[in-house]
Amino acid sequence: MAGTKEILCSTTMDTFNSKYLLRNYYNFSHHQRQKYSLSHSTSLFNSCKRRIVQLRKVVAAAAVPMATQLIQLDSIMAIPAIPVQLAVTALVTVKYDAKENMKELMFHWWNSGANTAQRGVFLQLVSTDVDPRTGEPKVSKDAILDWSRDINMNADKVSHEVQFLVDANFGVPGAVLVSNKNQKEFYLESIIIEGLVHFKCHSWVQPEKLHPEKRIFFSNKAFLPSETPIGLKELRKKELRQLRGNEEGVRALSDRIYDYDVYNDLGNPDKGTEYARPILGGQHRPYPRRCRTGRPSTKSDPKSEAPANESMPMYVPRDESFGDVKRQTVDAGSWKGMVNNFFPFLKDSSTKGEVINSFSDINELYKENPFNESDWQESRKNTRFPVKLNKMIKDSTSDAFKFNPPKIVSRDASCCLRDDEFGRLTLAGMNPISIERLKVFPPVSKLDPSIYGPQESAFREEHIICHLDGMSINQAIEENKLFILDYHDTYFPFVNSINAHPDRKAYATRTIFFLTQMGTLKPIAIELSLPPINPYTPSKQVFTPPVDATTCWQWQLAKAHVCSNDSGAHELIQHWLRTHACMEPFIISARRHLSVMHPIHKLLHPHMRYTMEINARARELLISAGGIIESLFSTKECSMEITSFAYKNWRFDMESLPADLIRRGIAEADPTEPHGLKLLIEDYPYANDGLLIWSAIEKLVRDFVKYYYPDSSSVRSDPELSAWYYESINVGHADIRHESWWPRLSTPEDLVSILTTIIWIASAEHAALNFGQYHYGGYVPVRPSYMRRLVPNEHDPEYATFLADPEGYFLSSLPSLREMTFLMSVLDILSTHSPDEEYLGERKDLAAWAGEPEIIEAFYRFSMDMRMVEKEIEKRNANPKLRNRCGAGVSPYELLVPSSGPGVTCRGVPNSISI
Repeated sequence: MAGTKEILCSTTMDTFNSKYLLRNYYNFSHHQRQKYSLSHSTSLFNSCKRRIVQLRKVVAAAAVPMATQLIQLDSIMAIPAIPVQLAVTALVTVKYDAKENMKELMFHWWNSGANTAQRGVFLQLVSTDVDPRTGEPKVSKDAILDWSRDINMNADKVSHEVQFLVDANFGVPGAVLVSNKNQKEFYLESIIIEGLVHFKCHSWVQPEKLHPEKRIFFSNKAFLPSETPIGLKELRKKELRQLRGNEEGVRALSDRIYDYDVYNDLGNPDKGTEYARPILGGQHRPYPRRCRTGRPSTKSDPKSEAPANESMPMYVPRDESFGDVKRQTVDAGSWKGMVNNFFPFLKDSSTKGEVINSFSDINELYKENPFNESDWQESRKNTRFPVKLNKMIKDSTSDAFKFNPPKIVSRDASCCLRDDEFGRLTLAGMNPISIERLKVFPPVSKLDPSIYGPQESAFREEHIICHLDGMSINQAIEENKLFILDYHDTYFPFVNSINAHPDRKAYATRTIFFLTQMGTLKPIAIELSLPPINPYTPSKQVFTPPVDATTCWQWQLAKAHVCSNDSGAHELIQHWLRTHACMEPFIISARRHLSVMHPIHKLLHPHMRYTMEINARARELLISAGGIIESLFSTKECSMEITSFAYKNWRFDMESLPADLIRRGIAEADPTEPHGLKLLIEDYPYANDGLLIWSAIEKLVRDFVKYYYPDSSSVRSDPELSAWYYESINVGHADIRHESWWPRLSTPEDLVSILTTIIWIASAEHAALNFGQYHYGGYVPVRPSYMRRLVPNEHDPEYATFLADPEGYFLSSLPSLREMTFLMSVLDILSTHSPDEEYLGERKDLAAWAGEPEIIEAFYRFSMDMRMVEKEIEKRNANPKLRNRCGAGVSPYELLVPSSGPGVTCRGVPNSISI
């Protein structure tokens, strides 16, 4: 009987040996796993367990004669398949809504006849080994987690202890299968087996009634496809198949399916023809792909997808959605914007949105910092407390509906953009990646002259020669002294459509800057271009620094139109297209083809956080027909067509920071320089600080790739890696898939370059373009998002009005107060860091590399590099020789400082495109 009955082994000796072996296995490094097979470690684990069981059985049979003992011992040793089971303890941490679960519990109590055994969460362990008899992975019996027995109304995250029963020869746990038989979804945060095997799940588990298939969770251990334990190989493939879906049907909010579609959801033709928008994606309007939602088409246009609504909300895969803290931060920003817009809305409505009487009307939108700590300390002894308290309440309520003043742009007496500030902001402002070196004078358009007319610029030598410090134009070009902000080709095809709106007026602009001896940029000429429209308005005008009062105001208006161009190009092309839209295909493909066990997926995972959710929100609210972009920027309904036009010139191989600087002529390759580049504008804060971060990312990625991919064959033989990159290009960027410039993925160095570029775009480049939006763009007179009037000339019927009241003409050219405050509220939300932000240099998943000390050391070095970057930037901002970031009234450039607190801080580099 003792030889055949089932024995439950849960003694200290059993536990010690299982933990010892689990610890050894999960501390095997990537290279050790290449030397020793998994079956060796599993057999070691099983043989040790069998010896323990055999020893116990001999001790229990002490009263049996020796010969019988030997026979029994021999028979036990000869038949190792005796069904012996072990108790394995797991700690399961979940998040759930306690109130919702209490409702569900009460429902079950009410239906007392229901089978309670069918309620709860069912979990099964899966071994890394297979059963030799069936060839299938070894699976434990179900363990049931039913938190209704100990539900905690005061906690949203609770850890529960669960016990699994596994055979003694089960092997090492490598996966967990989860079935949710409750009525509501729950968030599975982690599972820890015997304190040794960690499963970092961080995923929503849906009720079985919605998704019958069991959820698969793998342990934290990273495995290349070729190293996948035999017991997990099929599960690895199965999970990826689940994530890819079948390309059919409407996506439910509970789905975790990643698929592609064109941008056919931006318009709403059923609402009227003015809300119809062209489809982006295809031969005529190339565009990156976005996540497919499967919503039905509109009635008016079967090719257009119906907009999201309450019955069919915007879909993103469930695990890509905002967490509670992030969602609350965004919602709080929206409420704050509503409050700040209340009084400007009433005032603007009373004047029909037309009149801004003076700059003071604009300045009154901002708080004046009524409470000063030094004044408080000075007067505290001489003023009674009730009087002081009453004054504080009165001052604070008067500012309750006002905005915080932007910290960056100083509002001086003129309230207009100074020339020195204009030049500085092209290098250290909201959009520091548009400035280029002027290589040919006059500049020449690349637009088709048969469609858009002559390609020649109106710039002439007499416009700029007196501003070149005695140099000729050729000499200034040869000595790298001339730079240009060129939006001619970006805007010119769309100017007529923009100007057809009575409240929108725009030019296609070019601005030439001269690099002074102090290292600053000085604007010396502005060209404003229009297609021929009437005899009073010249198609091309050139403005130069003023010589009298009239030209002073014309110069200010010309600069405002350049800033309007720059504002639109920044938001639509540099920010939305180059970071948000172009990165989404890489994320979708990574989820579809890189297993969560894959080391490259683990490397990229923090850099994909929240991007798909924020992009979906953008499609619904920002870039849709009649949305925020069309309402607040000059480009109106042309907005997204402009981005499609720009996408034709987008190149992934030019998106790395060094390649981008060289392409724009701002830098030259120089192996003697610290980063292999010589900057032609030495004091270029974005480039100087960015290169520190780029080099640190590149070093981290090179160490990482070198560890897992020692040679080219290891790269080429990775099927998941190849599928990810292939689909990112051929499906995610299908319209430009045949371009010859796409980097190859054949060597470890190829992989280093591709991954470094992706991480750079998702982190530092996006941070530089996003988190300064309120402080750099929150004072509209110096950076209007659109203009309402053209620059008058002496043949213009409005010229007399301009001469009579130039300030009034300038103010009437700006957006209304209501739209100013709306814009400021949007910029404030977009510039806000959430309290749950994860910053560059922070990794919360280092447990994934337990047993890989080289990888942990690489991440530690990177973290220290980010701290050094922060110190170096602080040092640079205090250097008076760097006039583009230090000086009287000059704001420090902190957008690439890696860390930040929550709020609108104008600093901080999150890991991902999270807002």
